[in-house]
Amino acid sequence: MTKAAALLLAGSLALAACASDEEGGGSASGESSSGGDLKIGLAYDTGGRGDRSFNDSAYAGVEAAIESNGGKVSELSPNADASNRADLLTQLADDGFNPVIAVGFAYGDVIGDVAEQYPDTNFAIIDSSVAEIGADNLTGLLFSEEQGSFLAGVAAALKTTTNHIGFVGGVDTPLIQKFEAGYFAGAEAAKPGIQIDSTYLTPAGDFSGFNDPAKGQIAAQGMFDGGADIVYHAAGGSGLGVFQAAAASNKRAIGVDSDQYNTVDDPALQAVIMTSMLKRVDNAVEAYIGDFVDDNVAGGEDVTNDLSTEGVGLATSGGFIDDIQDQIDDYRQQIIDGDIEVPTTR
Repeated sequence: MTKAAALLLAGSLALAACASDEEGGGSASGESSSGGDLKIGLAYDTGGRGDRSFNDSAYAGVEAAIESNGGKVSELSPNADASNRADLLTQLADDGFNPVIAVGFAYGDVIGDVAEQYPDTNFAIIDSSVAEIGADNLTGLLFSEEQGSFLAGVAAALKTTTNHIGFVGGVDTPLIQKFEAGYFAGAEAAKPGIQIDSTYLTPAGDFSGFNDPAKGQIAAQGMFDGGADIVYHAAGGSGLGVFQAAAASNKRAIGVDSDQYNTVDDPALQAVIMTSMLKRVDNAVEAYIGDFVDDNVAGGEDVTNDLSTEGVGLATSGGFIDDIQDQIDDYRQQIIDGDIEVPTTR
């Protein structure tokens, strides 16, 4: 078993420590070190570190890898319109960082060309397939988001008192559509005929939808005002607004990526986070770096993380879903056994 498989099966890294008040912006970089020769380059998605979700989860994985192996990390964040993604990857490779990890599918359009220019550097990209990019020194770190979202839909359907729930996606892309499709499928399996509202904050190509809490709050508030009592978000930093709307309406929300019950600071927001769909970016990143250290990275391939490897799942912090855990576990096992095939599109 590779170190990647072992870490993903363990699925035990706590993410609370990665909740940071530091906000990445522009092309600003940060560098931290604990000795050793390992030099990790980390290029964030929109919003940078401090989103208490996707980016922070990637950073937590790097931190864990450095704790185990020594080394240092250089962090870069996109500029306001995210037009400098290729420049970030190039800068990290130029500065001798290896491996270089791109956080988010938005790097998929540029990372292939950069990887070709630096054949001696190992690159990884989260949420994009190498098959779609093509590069022998690139690894795709993929997730079955639809499977974890199915469980989130089951939880929402079993806990709703109004038979009406909602979904807020950050950007209308095939990736976020996987979250939506799984959520709908899970909710409808647990409670046929349930009413589900759905909206996206921005269209494809406009990545501001992942970093606009005000827009997230407006979208979720509209759903709560319309009768929904639980809203699931797959919107990165915009999810903060979903939590704020839930708190203002005395309703519930479902977080994403990290265990957001443990990453928000405000107790009023913590109280409304019923559960979170865990996308273990932290485990995947830590495992990839571990395999790199062990000279066990197979470039040109994808590594897919799903329910069977605990690469996705559902958080239990706060105890809000303890009473339905047996039902959630039953659906989880049916997915793992292949009795339920979760769709990736609606």
